Amino acid sequence: MNLDFSDEQKQLRDQVRRFLSEKCPPEAVRAVLEGSGRYDKPLYAGLAEMGLLGAAIPEEYGGVGLGHLELCVVAEELGRVLAPVPVSSSIYLAAEFLMQAGSDSQKAEWLPKLASGEAIGTFALVEGQGRASPDKIMVRESNGKLSGTKTPVADGCDADFAIVAARDEEDGISLYLVVLDDGSVVREELQTIDPTRGQARVTFTNTPAERLGPSGDGWHIASQVMDRAAILMAFEQLGGADRAMEMARDYALERMAFGRPIGSFQAIKHMLADMYVSATLARSNCYYGAWALGASPAEMPIAAATARVSATTAFQHCSKNNIQVHGGMGFTWAFDCHLYYRRSNALALALGSLSTWESELIERMGARNAETAA
Repeated sequence: MNLDFSDEQKQLRDQVRRFLSEKCPPEAVRAVLEGSGRYDKPLYAGLAEMGLLGAAIPEEYGGVGLGHLELCVVAEELGRVLAPVPVSSSIYLAAEFLMQAGSDSQKAEWLPKLASGEAIGTFALVEGQGRASPDKIMVRESNGKLSGTKTPVADGCDADFAIVAARDEEDGISLYLVVLDDGSVVREELQTIDPTRGQARVTFTNTPAERLGPSGDGWHIASQVMDRAAILMAFEQLGGADRAMEMARDYALERMAFGRPIGSFQAIKHMLADMYVSATLARSNCYYGAWALGASPAEMPIAAATARVSATTAFQHCSKNNIQVHGGMGFTWAFDCHLYYRRSNALALALGSLSTWESELIERMGARNAETAA
């Protein structure tokens, strides 16, 4: 079994890396962080022009039709530069919901707009703190209209539409496609540790909603899409972890103390070695997830949870140790270390917290072991 990417996929990675090195330097991330906009619109348009937003979207709906493995490659490169764009909301989630459960008309209307960057989508699931579950969903649909509040919603202030999990008239959980520029929708921007990944509180008051997928099947569909999104986001985290490790290594080789590079000191060596181990372990699990994403749906639940847990741990570990290697300067605004630390903590909560995915992994492994024993 070869879990590595193909030569063509590696060429795509090099192409994307060159593009992002030019179009998304740290200054572009800081510009969004410091309040010039909630995301980098020129960068998002550039990704669309290159066909990267439509990498996994079929050609008949305006995409490139490459596949999810290519999207994993793109996700890792976006993570390396902390790209301040709503790709995870629009492509990992909204587009996946449409491709899996959307009607022909819903796909025809929204997928080309997502691939071209004309529209931004998002997924509204949680309604506050704690692990998401069907019994916690209080937003309700009645006669084709939604009422209630979702918070936080990723990129909720910029999205044109949302896929919303809500309680239907039969008290089951169904999915609904909701256009967010309706006057009955109120959106409030939330303050977060990483303003380059916007979050919002979205309130619906008798808002027109169109069902997405079969009635009462919303939680099942959402679980499948969330697993795929977890693998893609794990690649983003992997890219961030690798870049944070590289920053620490480079600084350790150039920073002098007592007449020698600080990288020659044992404590720094140990710190860098630990970063390398965590990032390498995460890469192994991410590649397992990518393989399951493309070739083995049966392995998806465990592969997704494994990739998510290891990548979250690695990114948080590497971003924190990057600051430590930089010493006092690492804590300052002038250095870029805090950008990676912010993003690591923001992504650790996206799609569910680390503890949530750890619990998912334990439960899924237990279920598989029980099936094997039976």
